[in-house]
Amino acid sequence: MTKRVLLIEDEPNIIEAVSFILSRDGWEVKTHSNGHDAIDAARHRDPDLIILDVMLPGRSGFEILQDIRADERLSERPVLMLTARGQEKDREMAERYGASRYMTKPFSNADVLAAVRELIAP
Repeated sequence: MTKRVLLIEDEPNIIEAVSFILSRDGWEVKTHSNGHDAIDAARHRDPDLIILDVMLPGRSGFEILQDIRADERLSERPVLMLTARGQEKDREMAERYGASRYMTKPFSNADVLAAVRELIAP
């Protein structure tokens, strides 16, 4: 069975890179590029894993993460925060709000793939 990932990211180069490496590994990748209705996209697509940028148009990834953790259907989904914001306060906020993993840009393809595989491992 194909595993589904929802990539919530607004940077086209990141979308292309992450989609490519995950698709090549057998993942079904769906994308969403704004914060306004990201939680609706997550509910509708029902992914096995969510990759979430912090800085999005409309709402921050931290706000969306809070919504995910408060949602009965999505609360247990692994969430990989993928962001350019690498300050300790951002990492602490992500941890406090329930991020499964926090990774900063730039990232290596191998690191993203390893993190995704680790987060979805049985």
